[in-house]
Amino acid sequence: MEENESWVVDLGDGTHQVRTCVWSPPGDHPVGCGVIVTVKDNKVVKIEGDPSHPITQGRLCPRCIAMDEVLYHPDRIVHPMKRAREDRGKDTWETISWDEAFDLIESKVREYWSDPGPHSILTFTGTGREITMYSAAYCHAIFNSPNYCMVLSGGACYGPRCTIANFQLGAGYPELDYAAYFSDRYDDPRYEVPKYILVWGKNPIYSSPDGFFGHALVDLMKRGSKLIVVDPQLTWIAARAEYHIDLRPGTDAAIAMALCNVIISEGLYNRDFVEKWCYGFDAFAECVAEWTPERAGEVCWVDPETIYGAARAFATNSPSSALWGLAIDTETNGVQAGHTFLAICALCGYMDIPGGITLAKPASFTGKWRYETVNSVTPESRAKRMYDLDGRYKCWDAAGPGPLPDVTLDWLEMEDWSNVEEPPFGGFRMSYWFGTNPLSCMAASPKRWEKALAKLEFNVSQDVFMNPSIMALCDLVLPLSCSVEHEGIVFPHFGRNSHFLGAMSKAVEPQDTKSDVEIMLELGRRLRPELWPWETPEEFFTAQLHTAYEWGFKDLQQEVVHQQEFEYYKYEKGLLRNDGKPGFDTPTGLIELKSSVYPVFGEQALPYFEEPYFSPYSEQIDQSEKDEYPLVLTTGGRHIAMFHSEHRQISSLRKLNPWPLVTIHPDTASKEGIEEGDWVAIENPLGRCVMKACIRPVVDPRVVHCQHAWWYPEQEGEAPNLFGNYKSNVNNLIPHKKVGVTGYGAPYKTVICKIYKVDSLEG
Repeated sequence: MEENESWVVDLGDGTHQVRTCVWSPPGDHPVGCGVIVTVKDNKVVKIEGDPSHPITQGRLCPRCIAMDEVLYHPDRIVHPMKRAREDRGKDTWETISWDEAFDLIESKVREYWSDPGPHSILTFTGTGREITMYSAAYCHAIFNSPNYCMVLSGGACYGPRCTIANFQLGAGYPELDYAAYFSDRYDDPRYEVPKYILVWGKNPIYSSPDGFFGHALVDLMKRGSKLIVVDPQLTWIAARAEYHIDLRPGTDAAIAMALCNVIISEGLYNRDFVEKWCYGFDAFAECVAEWTPERAGEVCWVDPETIYGAARAFATNSPSSALWGLAIDTETNGVQAGHTFLAICALCGYMDIPGGITLAKPASFTGKWRYETVNSVTPESRAKRMYDLDGRYKCWDAAGPGPLPDVTLDWLEMEDWSNVEEPPFGGFRMSYWFGTNPLSCMAASPKRWEKALAKLEFNVSQDVFMNPSIMALCDLVLPLSCSVEHEGIVFPHFGRNSHFLGAMSKAVEPQDTKSDVEIMLELGRRLRPELWPWETPEEFFTAQLHTAYEWGFKDLQQEVVHQQEFEYYKYEKGLLRNDGKPGFDTPTGLIELKSSVYPVFGEQALPYFEEPYFSPYSEQIDQSEKDEYPLVLTTGGRHIAMFHSEHRQISSLRKLNPWPLVTIHPDTASKEGIEEGDWVAIENPLGRCVMKACIRPVVDPRVVHCQHAWWYPEQEGEAPNLFGNYKSNVNNLIPHKKVGVTGYGAPYKTVICKIYKVDSLEG
C-alpha cells in the first residue's frame, strides 16, 4: 500500500491499520459501519469501530467484532469445490481450481444457451448482502436470462415497501431524518430533532435494517424524541415508547386506517400540504371514516384510547418522523398497510422537511444500473420469463425485476404443461445462487422448494460456509472473500435514498477466494464480453461513480465515507421529477392518497383491511382447525448476533443466541405445562418445528413469536439431516402462494398454530 493512502496507517513492526467500511459477506445490511482493521503479517488481529465515521461513530455490532472468527474459521470454504449430480446430499466435494470452476460454468451455460435457451438458467438472490447490488446483472447481463428469482413468498422483504413508495410518492425509499446527510449531524443548523418517531413493524436496535443505523434511535431519544411503536411484541424500544400499539399480527392496515381516521376527523392534518401536494383526499377520508379506533381496537386487540393518543401526539407535534419495517412486507394485506402508513406521514406534512422523512428520486445512479441490465436480455429470451398462468399478478409482472417467487415454484413443480403456450419453453436446466440459503431462511414450504430445485441439472452457489441448501442441491460452490478481503462500495438502502457512499478497502489478501464482483466480472468477460469492458473491480466501481461524479473509486477510498448532498422541500423545487417540475414523480404529480396506479393492476385505489388467510377469524378455514390451532404465530425474530441464517457456527456469537427461541406469554406456557428452556413444538396444518421456550410477558397470551432461519452446523450435514435444516425451521408452517392481490406480501407473520412440550430437539 502506498504511503499517501490516508486510509492506511503504518504502525511499524509489520503492522498497519486500515480504515474501511464493511458490508458483506458475512451477512449484514448495507449500514456501512466504519471499522479500523489492524493487520500483522497479512492477518487480521483486531477489528474496532472507527470513531471518525459520521454515522456509526465507533459503534459496532457483535458480527463486525467477530469477523476474525469468520475469516479464520476451520470450516470456511476457501477453494472452489464440485461434486457429481448423483452425489447431491453427500459430502463428496472435490477441490478444484478457479479456472476449472469457470470453465465448467461457461461450458454448462453455453450448452443451455444452445438448448433450450438462456431462459432455462434461473438465478436466485437472497437478502441484504453486498451481492444485492449486482445479482440482477448476473442474471440479465451475463446469462441473458429473464428469470431473476427469489424463493421468498410474495417477495416479502423490502421490495414491497419500495414498490409502494414508487407508486405513491414517486420517490426512493422514505427514511427517518436522522441528520445522516450532514457532516456535523444533529448540530447542523438545517436540522431539527423529530418530536415523535413512529416506528412501525421494525426493531432497528437489533437488526439495523436496510441501511438504517439502528442506534440513531437512541441518539434521538437522548435529544428528546419520543416514540410511538407499532409491534405485537414489547421490544426494547416499545418499552420506552410513549405509545405502544401492540396489535394482533397481520392487522396493520386496520390500525393505520384508524390513525388516519383520528387525524382527519379531528382536523389534525396539515391542510396546506394536503391541498397542494396530495391527490384523492376526499375519497381517502371517506374510506377511513368507518375505521374508528373502537372498530380497529376490536379487530386488532388494541385499546382505542392508545390509538387516539398516538394519532394526536404524532399529528400535533411537528416535525415528527416515521420508520416502517418488514412487518409491512410479510402480510398479504401489506400493500394496504404500507399505503396507509405513507398516508399518515403525508397527511401530517412530514415529507422531506427537517426532522421529518427524507426522500430522494426513485433510484439514484447506484440503484439504477442493476435494474437497467434487464435491457441487455434479448427480446427472444425476455419473452420466456415465467409468468402467472392465471394472470392475477399483473402488478408484480410490471414492477418486479423477475418472476414472482411463488410463480417460480409453480413452474418448477409443474408436470402438466397443457396451459402453457409453446410448452414448456424447453424446460429449466440450471440455477445460480448468490447471497441465499433458501431452504433455511426464505422459502415458505421449504421441502417443496427442495424437491423442485432438485429437478435442475446444474446448481451453483457462491458463499462463505457450507449450508443446508448447498449440501442438498448444489454441484459447484464458489468460495467468497469477506468484506475486509476485497474492494467494494456500500450503498445504504441499496442506492435508494443513500445518505452516504462508503469505501470497502482490502485490508488483507484473501485466501483462494474471490468477491461477488470479481466473479461477476470474470463470468461477464467470458460469456458476454461486449457488456463487460472492466478488467478490475476498481475500474468497474469507478465507471459507476463517473455516472454521477467526477471522481472515482480511489478517491472514495481516500475519503472513506462520502456523504451525499441533500436538500429539503425537493418537491417544491422540481428535484423529485425527471421533468424538473414541482411535485412528485407520480401520474398525478402528487402524493397519491388514492392510487391512480393500483386499479391498472386489478387492485383497489384506496386501502382496505383483509383478514389474514390463516387467522383465528378467517372465513377460509374450518372452525375445527381454529379450535385445534388457537394461537397466532408471528415469525422472523432476529438476534443482534446473527444475520438471517448466517453466523450459527461462530462460537462467540452462538453463545449469545445458542438455540432457536419461541417467545410465549406466561399464561399460555402455564396452560400448556411449559417451563423456561423447555423444548416445545410449534405446529399447524402445514407442518411443525421445535424450539426452546422463552417465557416472557412481552406478547399477548394468544400470540407466539419465533426466531427464524435456524439450522445446526454442528450436526450431520449429509442428507437427510442436512445440518438439522427442518427441525427448527419455522417456514415449515408458512403456506405457499397466499400472497396479496398485487403479488407482494405473504403471511410469514400471521398464521395459526398450537404449541406443546416435547422431550428434545428431535421430539
